[in-house]
Amino acid sequence: MMWPMPVAGKVIAVTGGARGIGLATANLLHRLGAEVAIGDIDETAINETGAGLEFHRRLDVTDRQSFTEFLDAVEDRLGPIDVLVNNAGVIAVGSAVEESDAATRRLLDVNIYGVILGTKLASQRMLPRGRGHVINIASLGGLLPTAGIATYCATKHAVLGFTDTVRLENRGSGVHFSAVLPTLTNTEMIAGVGHAKGFRNAEPDDVARAVAGLIVKPKARVLVPRSVGAAVAVQRFLPQRLAEALGRTLGTERVFTAVDVGQRTGYAKRAGTC
Repeated sequence: MMWPMPVAGKVIAVTGGARGIGLATANLLHRLGAEVAIGDIDETAINETGAGLEFHRRLDVTDRQSFTEFLDAVEDRLGPIDVLVNNAGVIAVGSAVEESDAATRRLLDVNIYGVILGTKLASQRMLPRGRGHVINIASLGGLLPTAGIATYCATKHAVLGFTDTVRLENRGSGVHFSAVLPTLTNTEMIAGVGHAKGFRNAEPDDVARAVAGLIVKPKARVLVPRSVGAAVAVQRFLPQRLAEALGRTLGTERVFTAVDVGQRTGYAKRAGTC
């Protein structure tokens, strides 16, 4: 696929960039000629995977000082930030009622506060310049309830609501605000989970291409893959009982309720959602 030149030369910062969607996005944008900086709380991983990019640094998206210092360092090294991709996120799998308070707090802190904080800090730099783009990685779980990941779905609903509202508040400012909604994506985040009938998982590169497309042609939101749009529309506008029955038929209710807990241990420890 050929990409127009607007990606080349842009200064782009990606949070949660040490692995998965974040790393795939950073690598694609780098290949397209952007000046790419990545931040991640995992200092060892960020030092290993960020070596081929223009800039990498440890980043805790839940800490204002850490996020501010990250953006300051990016701009000192590469110049004014054109695009911030708020990708950092975590998930906890299991019963919402039995979920530990620590896991719940972790999801709220990273998935909601981290996105809001990053959007605010980047926008405060972009709005005076009259240009810029904040891209927040949400999820199809922000549109469709999914058993086994209630808190995660709640956080992604919040990301969509926040992104849409900030876009309305800053219409005509020259700064764009977008959300990306991937389906299940083949990263460590979904280790040990099930699979729904008739749906294929996305790959990190699929999400990366969606981000690049938004940079070229900004829009409010994009689903990944685009083909899930029709299925989502059908399920959202069916009567609730029919929508839930359809989910049971397709097996979507079992994706995050019939999991191999052992396969998820490593991720849960690293993400702080045990």
